[in-house]
Amino acid sequence: MIELSGAVVTQWVASYMWVLCRVASVLMTMPVFGTQLLPMRIRLYLALMITLLIVPQAPPVPSIDVFSLATWVIIAEQILIGAAMGFMLQLLFQIHVLAGQIVAMQMGLGFASMNDPAMGISVAVVGQVFTMLVTLLFLIMNGHLVVIEVLAESFNTLPIGEMLTRADFYTLVLRFSWVLGAALLIALPAVTALLIVNLSFGVMMRAAPQLNIFSIGFPLTLVFGLFIIWVVLGNVGAQYQMLVADTLIWLRELVGAR
Repeated sequence: MIELSGAVVTQWVASYMWVLCRVASVLMTMPVFGTQLLPMRIRLYLALMITLLIVPQAPPVPSIDVFSLATWVIIAEQILIGAAMGFMLQLLFQIHVLAGQIVAMQMGLGFASMNDPAMGISVAVVGQVFTMLVTLLFLIMNGHLVVIEVLAESFNTLPIGEMLTRADFYTLVLRFSWVLGAALLIALPAVTALLIVNLSFGVMMRAAPQLNIFSIGFPLTLVFGLFIIWVVLGNVGAQYQMLVADTLIWLRELVGAR
């Protein structure tokens, strides 16, 4: 008959609980799975299933009393590590949201907004189109499976008991400038084309002052803007592959995976 002591049982429970904290924090903050589109109960079941698969392959956890202060410190560390990984993935989606808002402001659709069911806020329609496109590309290219793979590998490269360094947090802060630059890179062709259209309307108004430019300028700008978006969407796939490759590389560097 196998007898288990109280210390062994509590240590076994703690090993699952610490892994669950990191896995659940990633699923709660990452795109697609961390949105309101997926019910909380489904996310919890998914986190439990991933935890059961990761724990047998994870390295041994530190032998610490479950009811001590150090246990709560480790729980906070795991939540912070998982949230940092999810935040890194959120930057990839916010790039396209910001690019869509820039294009919408230039073509006169900045006032046209709709409720984003994923985030629960109102965003520009063009930004919502870019978000749906990126979500589909993320799922089609198995980006969620790559994230789960990096998450499972992070328990070997960044085992429980170790914490992210200060340089890792500085790297997260520097990614904000990368988001703005990447969004401008995506929106630059559309913004340049719409700027040429607006300059053309300015020349027309200068040449024919009696022409009511406001009555024909807004509809034409809107039509040209939709046509430019249709042209720009043809190159989104190549730009997305470049951005998602950089994001996954930085995600691996964040947890020390290779």
